[in-house]
Amino acid sequence: MAPPVYLAPTPQARRRYLCPHTRRGLGSGLVLDGRLDKPFWQDVPWTDLFVDIEGDARPRPTWATRAKLAYDATYLYVGAELEEPHPWAILTKHDEIVYYDHDFEVFLSPTGDNHRYYELEINALSTVFDLFIEKPYRDGGPADHDFDFAGLKKAVHLDGPINDPARSAPPGRGWSVELAIAFESLDRHGEAPAGRAPRPGDRWRLNFSRVQWDLEVHEGAWRKIPGRAEHNWVWSPQGIIDMHRPEMWGDLEFLPPGTRASDAKFVPEPWRGADDALHRVYYAQRGYQHRHGRWAATLVELGLTEPGVNLQPDGDGWQATAESPAGRLVMTSDSRIVKI
Repeated sequence: MAPPVYLAPTPQARRRYLCPHTRRGLGSGLVLDGRLDKPFWQDVPWTDLFVDIEGDARPRPTWATRAKLAYDATYLYVGAELEEPHPWAILTKHDEIVYYDHDFEVFLSPTGDNHRYYELEINALSTVFDLFIEKPYRDGGPADHDFDFAGLKKAVHLDGPINDPARSAPPGRGWSVELAIAFESLDRHGEAPAGRAPRPGDRWRLNFSRVQWDLEVHEGAWRKIPGRAEHNWVWSPQGIIDMHRPEMWGDLEFLPPGTRASDAKFVPEPWRGADDALHRVYYAQRGYQHRHGRWAATLVELGLTEPGVNLQPDGDGWQATAESPAGRLVMTSDSRIVKI
């Protein structure tokens, strides 16, 4: 069950990833087989190991998960390694709800405006569930399950048996994934860079998730242990059990051709502080509405002191603005942020 929309995430340190450009992609002979020990991935950095979705307040995941990314003019390449002694998956039809199995998930927001983002899930049988979300479920959605990543290339490598309680994967092994997401398929967010490859220096919001269930053997086969919730292990912690809080995702920066990630330095974006201030207003407003049945008209009503933030009614909703070194940000009551 999703948490109430008025609950704010616990603040977390956002992860960052510097994504190298590659000249060795699918147009240059790359073959996707799900293995990450090929030369293509050799100089591509790993992400940090995944943590619990709620962050350090929760125990570390039982099994290790990490990922890699690279890009060229056509594709965003994603590789993931999921340690698991007993890989398990049963869903085989496209757009079945893949997180009912163990899965690996990618969340992409090219604009970083909280709205109009993409989600892809894949299990160990290479079954994909892909969708486009107009705005977060907390703000009414909707999600378009008919959306497909056109031109998607995918492969899964199993380093051990699947769906076999009697046999285990070698220690430290499990399954791995390769994805090539065509930039031209990312054409639904309505603003540049819709449908085109990112330019060096562009930044997107990104997160990865892994859903893992507790299993037991029943009549010779694996099944979920009844009554137990799933585990959610992620790259950038959300601070709440809800992947659909895009403001908590990590930062993905695309590097110029020829630049190694190890030689690059991530510089925090100057509008992040203003973005955080607007989200404090957003969650305070959601809590106020829950208690009083209406939006607050002023920051004083919310009990907030946010220098540089202005709040005003806007029709049936509200609008807040915040100043940053990079310009002004505007947030509407459905959490969308626009840079001016």
